[in-house]
Parts: sequence; C-alpha cells; structure tokens
Amino acid sequence: MPEWSLPLIGAAGIALLLVLVIRFKVQAFAALLVTALVVGLVAGLPLATVPAEGDTPAQLGVVDAIIAGMGGTLGSVAILVALGAMIGKIIELSGGAESLAGRFAHLLGPRRVAGALTAAAGVLAIPVFFDVGFIILVPIIYGFCKATGVSPVRYGLPVAGLMLAVHVAVPPHPGVVGGAAVLGADVGWLTVLGLVICAPVGVVAHLLSKRINRADMEMLPATREQFESFGSAGGTTTAAVGGGTTAVAERTATGGTGEAGGSASGGLAPGERAPGAGTVLTIVLVPLLLIMLGTVGATVLPEGSTLRGVAGLVGAPVVALLVALALAGVLLGIRRGWGAERLGEVMESSLPPAAVVILVTGAGGAFARVLTESGVGTSLSDLLTSLGLPLLVAAYLISLTLRAAQGSATVAIITAAGLTAGAVTQADLGVLHTALLTLAICFGALGLSHVNDSGFWVVTRYLGMSVADGLRRWTVLTTVLSLVGFAIVGLLWVVVPG
Repeated sequence: MPEWSLPLIGAAGIALLLVLVIRFKVQAFAALLVTALVVGLVAGLPLATVPAEGDTPAQLGVVDAIIAGMGGTLGSVAILVALGAMIGKIIELSGGAESLAGRFAHLLGPRRVAGALTAAAGVLAIPVFFDVGFIILVPIIYGFCKATGVSPVRYGLPVAGLMLAVHVAVPPHPGVVGGAAVLGADVGWLTVLGLVICAPVGVVAHLLSKRINRADMEMLPATREQFESFGSAGGTTTAAVGGGTTAVAERTATGGTGEAGGSASGGLAPGERAPGAGTVLTIVLVPLLLIMLGTVGATVLPEGSTLRGVAGLVGAPVVALLVALALAGVLLGIRRGWGAERLGEVMESSLPPAAVVILVTGAGGAFARVLTESGVGTSLSDLLTSLGLPLLVAAYLISLTLRAAQGSATVAIITAAGLTAGAVTQADLGVLHTALLTLAICFGALGLSHVNDSGFWVVTRYLGMSVADGLRRWTVLTTVLSLVGFAIVGLLWVVVPG
C-alpha cells in the first residue's frame, strides 16, 4: 500500500467516527470499535495475527490489535477511574462539597465569594467527574447568589471553567490517564504538572468570567423560576434541569464550615451532619501528596535503594487512591454513622457511571493501537514533520479539532494521543516532555465546548444561558482557558529539560 495513502485512511477513519457519533448518534464505545475495525482492515492489517518468522516481527491481526489496545489501556485506566469515582461519590453523599465551599467563602470573605467557590471547585474537581461535580455545586452556587443578589452565571461560570480544566488535565480523570497509557507518560508527573498549570488557569477563569459577565444576560425562564424558588420550601427544594434532579438545601452565603447545621445536599439523612472542610481537603490532598512523593523519590533517591522502593510503592497512583478511599470510608462514612452496608452501597453506586467512561476510554485505546499497528500514526507523524509543524503544536491542534468536531474531551484526548504516538516514539522524548505533550493534548480537549458537548448543556441550563449566550460565554471561556493552558505547557516545554 502506498505510504501516502495511510494519512488519508486515518483522516477517513476520523471522519467515520464523527459521522457515527454526530449524525447517527451511535454510542461512543461502539463507534470507536467499529471505526477501529474498519480502519484496520482498510489499512491492511491481516485478518489473523501473523507469527514472527526469522527477522520479521509478528503482526497483530485486526481483532487482536483491538483486544490488545483495549486491554492495555484498561490496565492503566480502569482501576484509577473506578477508585476516583468511589472517592468522589463518598464526598458527594457526605455533604463534603458544601463544607468545602462554605469554608473557602468564610475564609476569603463575602466580597470574594466567586473566587472562593472557584478555588473550592478546583479542589473538588480532582476526584469528581466534571458533570457530577458541577451539579453537586449548583445548590451552593444558587444559595450564595441568592444571598448576594446576583445571577448564578456570575459565580457559576468560573467554577465550571476551572472544574473542566482539572477534569481534562489531572489524574485520575479518564482522558488524561488514557492519554498517558497510549503515550507512555508518567502519571505522577502528569499529576504534578497538571496541578501546577491548572492553578493559573483557575485565576484566568475567575478574572475572565468577571469581564464576560459585565454584560447583562436574560436568564432562561425555566432556570429563573427554579432559581427564584430555591430554598423557599422550608429551606429545601428540588432542582430539575435538563432531565436531572438534585435535592438541594440553601444555606447562608457568609459562613458555615459544614460542622454545624447539617445539609440536605449530597443526600444527607435527617439530622446527619456534613463533615468538616479540613477532613474533605485531607482526603483530596493525601493521594496527591503520595503520588508526588513517589515521583520525587524516583528522581532524587539512589536507584535500587529500599527507600526509593517504598516511595515508589506508596506513590503509585493505585496505592495512593486506595489510601484515599480508605480515609474517605472511615472519616466520611464509618465515623459519621454509616454502617458497612451503607458505605458499600455508596461505593457500588459510583460504578455504573464510571463503567461507561472506562469502556469508552478502553475503546479509544483500541483505536489508538490499530492506528499504531497499521502504520497510520507513523505516516501521520511523518506528514506533520514534512509540513514543519512542531510536534507540540500539532498534538494540540489535533485534539482541539477533534474536541470541536465530536464533543467528548475524553475521546478527543485518546484519539489525538493515538494519532501522535508514532511521532512521540520517533522523537524519543524524555519523561517530562512526554508528560507535557500529553498535557498539550489534554488542554486541546478543553477548548471549543459547544452544542455537541453534554457539558455545554449542563452548564448553560443550570446557569440560565440560552444557546447564543452559552456560545458567547461558555465556549469563549473554555477556548481561552485552553489557549492559556497550552501556552503554559509551551513555556515549560522550552525551559524544562526533557
């Protein structure tokens, strides 16, 4: 098969994926598997695996390549995503999100409520999926906005922006973990660098949202009705937007750490008290600190030493998240009156939504493996090299384009990683530059959120934005944050040794 035909096959495969997802509404997991099968066959992968003969290496058949890609990706992704989902669910149902937001607002004061909520959201977003985390915070946003007499978009827009940035760039979220599996990036360095970059991105989200929100916006009638009735029925109401229903409780905007007063948000039982903000913060930060310990230990401790081995063990993402899950179970569950059965039910309830994400990520890994085995990825990298486009820029633009075309940040990250994997192998990048390249892809998937993205509808409907307002505010915000994140990645790429 002519070498020039492989990039065309890759482009046609992406087009097929987009048509299946956008036009025919095929579920992403099935669409990715179908696309992987078609691309593998057209690109010339054998129907069955060809054993090695002499100096000729074995070549995987198309089905075996799909299975190998699925298995290889899930080995890295499934455990982390499942553990992260369990931790997030325990925090959600314990009322931990409200405690965190209340404490931040109390410390920073009434005038800095928007910044306080944004900072709290950035912390909460580490273990909780974007859509779920934002919906958890909606009652808190409504409560603070009613108390201060402002529209929910004023506080909600920067919160959503930073939460999405953390979702695409910080493990254990599926896109960044799946991209790391495809490109061989170190999850520890991704965690460190992702958090470092998301901090200034959060500041930009806060400042830019203030500017965007200067213009008045007419709130959607359904959202206005929901917002105005919030808290009117004895302090508790039910908010239903876009088909989702969340029990919420309104609390004062100027205080409350969660230790007093209780809350109906997050599913607290009558009389059950929300945990302290410090407890929630500890549970979120402990695994991050352990992962950082393992990463630093692998860098500074002598190879083969016992201490380095211990640091590597406790800093392994799986072990770090297991520790965090144990802490969450004890501190947010058992010590606050949950029995073992209740705790088990909470953890189990987190798995069905996580399973869908895990399967989509695995299918993305299968597609990436087919691109690699067929030579499509290598041919695309050669094409990019011949065009003179820097690898970092090309990876970012591919991810941004895929994100705009089909909506899913996770699919965009995994697919872009597969398309650039050949170039990464040829470039022989070091540990840090491989992590930075992965983050460039991740921040590409942050931008251009619009009507084909489920997150667009969650944010716009809960904050009362029309489609036009959503495009002017949310789409602009995500795209600017994407560019800021990529700019910081580019700066680190230049100043940090590979």
